[in-house]
Amino acid sequence: MATDYDALDGEWKRIGLSGPARRTLVDAKLYRVSDLRKITLQQLEELHGMGKSSIARIKVIMNAKKIKFRQD
Repeated sequence: MATDYDALDGEWKRIGLSGPARRTLVDAKLYRVSDLRKITLQQLEELHGMGKSSIARIKVIMNAKKIKFRQD
């Protein structure tokens, strides 16, 4: 069954992430900025499709929302 990215990547689209980055996050079952609490920064960086500009944008949004990555 194909993933309906348009139904799942709305928050990522609103913050301006690229298509590959949005699809990568949806495939990882990360649908909202708050979901990033479940993973470490290193895990995010290791996801295929996450570029430096998308990661930088995510960090800005997380900081604004006072959300932190999981710490190991």
